[in-house]
Amino acid sequence: MSVLTGKELRIVGFLCNWCSYGGADTAGVGRFVQPTDLRIIRVPCSGRIDPLFIVKALLNGADGVLVSGCHPRDCHYSQGNFYARRRLEVLKHFLPVLGIDPARFEYTWVSASEAQRWQKVVSSFTERIHKLGPASRLENTALPDGLEKRFAAIASGELPSDGKAATRLEELKDRIHEFLPDLDIVIGWQRGFDALHNTPLFMRSAEDLEKLVWGPLNIHNTATYLPSLRGKKVGVVVKGCDSRSVVELLQEKLVDRENIVVFGMPCSGIVDLSKIDRALRERGTGIGRVQAAECGEKGVTIKAGGQEYRFAMEEVAADKCFHCEYPNAVLADHLIGNASPSSSNGKISRQLAAFDAMSLQERMAYWRSQMDRCIRCHACRNACPLCVCKDHCIAQSRDPHWISQEDTITEKLMFQVVHAVHTAGRCTECGECERACPMDIPILAMKRQMNRAIRELFEYKAGTDPEAVPPLLAFQAEEKNIHEGVL
Repeated sequence: MSVLTGKELRIVGFLCNWCSYGGADTAGVGRFVQPTDLRIIRVPCSGRIDPLFIVKALLNGADGVLVSGCHPRDCHYSQGNFYARRRLEVLKHFLPVLGIDPARFEYTWVSASEAQRWQKVVSSFTERIHKLGPASRLENTALPDGLEKRFAAIASGELPSDGKAATRLEELKDRIHEFLPDLDIVIGWQRGFDALHNTPLFMRSAEDLEKLVWGPLNIHNTATYLPSLRGKKVGVVVKGCDSRSVVELLQEKLVDRENIVVFGMPCSGIVDLSKIDRALRERGTGIGRVQAAECGEKGVTIKAGGQEYRFAMEEVAADKCFHCEYPNAVLADHLIGNASPSSSNGKISRQLAAFDAMSLQERMAYWRSQMDRCIRCHACRNACPLCVCKDHCIAQSRDPHWISQEDTITEKLMFQVVHAVHTAGRCTECGECERACPMDIPILAMKRQMNRAIRELFEYKAGTDPEAVPPLLAFQAEEKNIHEGVL
């Protein structure tokens, strides 16, 4: 029974075998009085603790999680705790977007000889968790009235447009035509099965080139296809966000720079087809009845069900386009058209603004309502240009059996957390995961929160420098923006 309150809570401890586990053992041998709430899991090194261990524990009933390892510069494996420190600090910044109080997780350092310090650490953390009380359970949360409408009502901001029709499609075609004989394939966009759907175009001849289109309906990220075409000479037409994915693929050596020719065009924003569908349904029709459509920088004109509807771009643009930082390609061998000015103005995305306005309880309730609609189709994973281990995804692995096939809210949310953690420091916020979701779940918010943590802690933006080292693959002995608390 807990020595603090007489009622045990569920606290999980991941302890390094060489230092902290030894310190806990020394405290036990010395008969130091300790709370009994903690359940210890011994690991080889704090560097082997995946952040997913902590999230899985918290989502599956733990009231708190404590990680303890060797002191910095005293790691049995030299650098393990330096890598762990970065990953665990990022996790503390990520937990609030899930509705989990970051105070329920802590990491610290205890050596094998510090029995007294271990007693202080475990007592202090257990006391903190008892003050917080039992953690809220995801399945038991209820969505407050009007929360979804409040989320949707957050101001949208501006689009990255200079007010000019700067899309020089013919110039782009001429440039591609010049290089096409030396390339195996060029990836762009073409009109799809109806006037509102553009789809990826794989150009191998001049006849294919005539199908190339440009505009707000060029939704797909063309960089997604590059890893599967490795070894071929490939040209790729990109928007600003697409180009960041190309940079990230180059950075991770998933494509070869000498085999890639990048054609960049300035972007003035793309449409969100789900917004158009909702708007049409409110008018008594639907996106399935569209007969014709015209799209430009100013907006979209649609003929559906025998009537004409006009929407301003601000009404139907994808959320990622508001406060866009990179409307122009960050990497391009051939840049066509006038550059569009950035509209970010240093502001955070509307999604993060919406979550910042919610309480922790509301955030957890919001995710419960969203995950209840998830059908586990894995479209978000399949569309992600940086999710390249699809054939070995832990969502479908039985060794280790990370995620079951149970149709529960927790298992669904856990899969999304896995995706967010695996793309931490890598995600370029292209929005393909959210675009591909058939249930319109705003899962990009998780990646944006992770990116905000990466930016604040390490002053790093994914997909902007091919020579940079992602922050979670590096460390500094003295971290500039990590101020570790002492329990």
